[in-house]
Amino acid sequence: MADEQLILDGRSLTLRQVADYGSQKPECRLSDAARKQMAKSVSTINEVLASGTVCYGVNTGFGAFANRQISAEQTTALQYNLVRSHCAGTGEPLPDDIVRRIMLLKANSLAIGFSGIRDEVVDTLLALLNADVLPLIPAQGSVGASGDLAPLAHMALALIGEGEARHDGRLLKGPAVLEAAGCRPVTLQAKDGLALLNGTQISAALAMEGLFRADRLLKTALVAGALSVEALAGSHRPFDERIHEARNLDGQQRVASAIRSLLGDSEINDSHADCDRVQDPYSIRCMPQVMGAVADTLKHATQTLAGECNSVSDNPLIFDDEVLSGGNFHAEPIGFVSDFMAIALTEVGTISERRIDLLLRSVNPDLSMFLTGEPGLESGFMIAHVTAAALASENKTLAHPASIDSIPTSAGQEDHVSMAPWAGRKLLSITDNLAAILAIELLSATSALDQLRPLKSTAALEKVHAAIRARIPASSADRRLDQDIAAISQAILDGQVAALLPEQDGFGY
Repeated sequence: MADEQLILDGRSLTLRQVADYGSQKPECRLSDAARKQMAKSVSTINEVLASGTVCYGVNTGFGAFANRQISAEQTTALQYNLVRSHCAGTGEPLPDDIVRRIMLLKANSLAIGFSGIRDEVVDTLLALLNADVLPLIPAQGSVGASGDLAPLAHMALALIGEGEARHDGRLLKGPAVLEAAGCRPVTLQAKDGLALLNGTQISAALAMEGLFRADRLLKTALVAGALSVEALAGSHRPFDERIHEARNLDGQQRVASAIRSLLGDSEINDSHADCDRVQDPYSIRCMPQVMGAVADTLKHATQTLAGECNSVSDNPLIFDDEVLSGGNFHAEPIGFVSDFMAIALTEVGTISERRIDLLLRSVNPDLSMFLTGEPGLESGFMIAHVTAAALASENKTLAHPASIDSIPTSAGQEDHVSMAPWAGRKLLSITDNLAAILAIELLSATSALDQLRPLKSTAALEKVHAAIRARIPASSADRRLDQDIAAISQAILDGQVAALLPEQDGFGY
């Protein structure tokens, strides 16, 4: 456990803190101001109960049962029934890093103090988080409206001593979950259960993980693309600053500048100064236009998800002495940006696959077909390209937007939903596929540079070549490539290739 603390006030959590939480794990606790505001909203809920005023989810049923009033004596039972009955998720448990972020985002949202939940409930949630006792949260079962109800119910179940959790590689059940964090089961009151279940934290955590990966993948794609420019004896002129200033698009200009930071003085570039090629294929010379649009998409996603870090997404909400029902639980903004990122990253994979094809079919006459040592006897990267094509095509299907596929639930009461969790899960599958496509491009371009020796590339790209060769030694003969692809894919996802981009300004979150 890190010595540092992360004080949650519902107003100042950043995407960087969310991204870094899994590696740094600062101790999290509520601010004094958050406790004060939370107590104020709890007091309002208690006044509502005492007055008999009808308040959704406090003294009424849920969803289609919203018109069924519940007696004051049954309000506690209502919250327990809610948690237990909504534990209907299915599928594999979400990964630990995602669960940590879900817990962090939920606690911070409740800290804003509009949810009517007691601070001791959030203290228990944070005790589990600080002890790295992570509730088992199934990946499937949320349509991303009325909150991520089913998955979050499994998190809430752990707080009342009836759920499951992972801790130090062990599966804990029932009271043992809370005992591992030195806690006792929460006794639910009034709106506690509803505040825990209602919210978009599953959708948000998945989208944020997609964003964090997307940033590394875009930077990697710029590195791989520039390496391919050199390997293909491509022109540097399409990246001239004047061209991109004329288009007047921020992302395009940032991407072109980043590519220029990788190119420059190069023996390879000098060697074909008098060649008769007039223009390079679009997958080479249009990289700033295509990947600039990706950069702009990620910038929009960053703005939306930064806001989501400090948002209230449950219902109803308590403002001073008034309880208001609305629809902040609808995850459409998150579903949209997950879908946007999915489409953008699919395009990164599509254009990378085209560059791989160029590398393998002797567009540069100094390269052998499929980068083989003995064409015919050897196949070189022939089937690695087939793998890249398969993954690029798979991503095209996965990129179909989830957010346009609403389906009504709860007897029509919840008649429009976002499907944001599915959008987020698809997005993560796309990032895995894209990492493998970019790994194949990097391996191909690195092998192409080997064939162009003794000519050297730019200083920045020679560092990239060296980094790949440090992991995957050169080989002039056929060899199995799956392990090489896996190793470079992991390095990409870990951000090791992205770190080789000299110009990082304007990217990130």
